[in-house]
Amino acid sequence: MKLTQYVFIAVATIGLYSSAHAYKEVIVSNGGTLTGIVKLEGQVPKPKGYNLTTLPDQFYCGRISDGEGWRILQPFNIGPKGEFREVLVYLEGVEAGKPFEDDGARLIEAKDCLFLPFTTVVRDNQPVTVVNMDPVMHDIQAYETSHLGPRVLFNVPLPMNPAHPRDLKDRSDAGMYHKHMAGAPMKQLVNLSKDRRVFVMQCGFHAYMESWGVAVTNPYFAKTDEQGRFTLVDVPPGTYKLVVWHPYVRSTTEQTVTIGPNGTVDTQLVVAAPTGRLYANEVLDHAYSRFNVTEETKKEIDPMIEKQRH
Repeated sequence: MKLTQYVFIAVATIGLYSSAHAYKEVIVSNGGTLTGIVKLEGQVPKPKGYNLTTLPDQFYCGRISDGEGWRILQPFNIGPKGEFREVLVYLEGVEAGKPFEDDGARLIEAKDCLFLPFTTVVRDNQPVTVVNMDPVMHDIQAYETSHLGPRVLFNVPLPMNPAHPRDLKDRSDAGMYHKHMAGAPMKQLVNLSKDRRVFVMQCGFHAYMESWGVAVTNPYFAKTDEQGRFTLVDVPPGTYKLVVWHPYVRSTTEQTVTIGPNGTVDTQLVVAAPTGRLYANEVLDHAYSRFNVTEETKKEIDPMIEKQRH
């Protein structure tokens, strides 16, 4: 069976499955399989742009930059044929099914002035552990978000490994230093308030370090791979709502899928690319007129790891 539907996906008003009955773990002897691919249709949204000279650690963090003194954050990971990568796909309405295994705290790493992964799936009241792998200080500011507005979850410093040098002040020091060593892990509880299921984490020093999380209520979820594909297995026979989620697509739709005993359903989901300006610091087509980066500074900020494109 193949289902094709244009799907619009949610940001803050994700509305994850909510039921008066908690999820129950049972033996699924005749479960089915749901597979599919998610694609983005339309023009890929522009990324965010950050002037490195206005933020700390410009030389170390500038090892990933555009060669013009700007750090780029592209929230949309899209393949050459529109494959929508690293988006969350989950089922709503599954009240009982396979074990909902708790793998402990989810791990997020600060590495090369990035929070990795960009999206994380957790259970409510599950801790996340954040580790600084860089030779520079980071600070984690986490907020839950919804149409009701943001609320602070935690705000703690993220210490660096004491074996890192602490005086990387110019390109020759900071730019050439490539070691990654774990600092003290910071374990924080993600305790979301009622009807909120989305949280975002940002570095208080480096605004281009950003990571999003979603709390799920059952184990039937997946993140799409490099081909934009996903697979959900051992799904109890029944009819459910299939949802796809990305933090910067601001509308939502639900697709109904029916899984038969030992059946297989293949679905193709086509997401309409959001239009208009998605964020205040969107990369512009014309030259920046504010906080211009001088030619001298451009030469010092050398993208040794990755030269980004707009």
